[in-house]
Amino acid sequence: MDLYERIAEAADTIGKTCPLTPRVGVVLGSGLGEFADAVADAAVVPYADIPHFKAAGVAGHAGRLVLGRIGPVPVAVMKGRIHYYEGHDIADVVFPIRVLVQLGVQSLLLTNAAGALTRDLQPGDLMIIRDHINLMGVNPLRGPNDGRLGPRFPDMSAVYDPDFQEIIAGALEEIGRPARRGVYLALSGPSYETPAEIRMCAALGADALGMSTVPEAIAARHMGVRLAGISCITNLAAGLSERPLDHREVIETGERVKHDFLLLLSLVIPRLV
Repeated sequence: MDLYERIAEAADTIGKTCPLTPRVGVVLGSGLGEFADAVADAAVVPYADIPHFKAAGVAGHAGRLVLGRIGPVPVAVMKGRIHYYEGHDIADVVFPIRVLVQLGVQSLLLTNAAGALTRDLQPGDLMIIRDHINLMGVNPLRGPNDGRLGPRFPDMSAVYDPDFQEIIAGALEEIGRPARRGVYLALSGPSYETPAEIRMCAALGADALGMSTVPEAIAARHMGVRLAGISCITNLAAGLSERPLDHREVIETGERVKHDFLLLLSLVIPRLV
């Protein structure tokens, strides 16, 4: 069974559980999964019940697909993601994104927890991703290309849709938060970075970094989907703080900002259609 057939099988299984055709897809990062509880008329499908999906194995990632509505807009919300550092093939990491597109998703919102590379960003800030740098050492498009999914050499000039960035900026202002924008840099993990690596990443022009999002963004653009990204800044990167890095801080910061984050998503998602 080739990739396209696996995608179709997974989408067909989801469709039998919930016939809704989602227009907006959302991926919730570490500590941000509570937004899925705000989905109206929700149908919940555990990843374990979807053919070819891998189980999420990191704290803060529940591993469930939630289909329903945010306002009038039909959505598919991934409550948690899998990561390359868990040992998965990169094609498996982006497989759920491809399935969302097969289900009908035309716009995608990616969220993540990220470390700040500049003191202009502080834990609790919400950063609009305006571009990314891929230092994961892998690309999800490597290997044979199936033209049914997208072109061999997709353009990445504007991965994060400029109009969507403006929508998010306006919503941030509505809830009384600054519209911070920055470049997100992805590394493979799972170890946190050394202070020397942080200085390198900052020198490359990145504002925040993490261990996800970029492969999903590449796969989504390969399939022609418009997308946006929001980073929840959960910590200062190594060398910018005297505190040792701890994943518990990621979860705790997500908990602290969840009210504003949930409000932001509820405002943004209906405007991405």
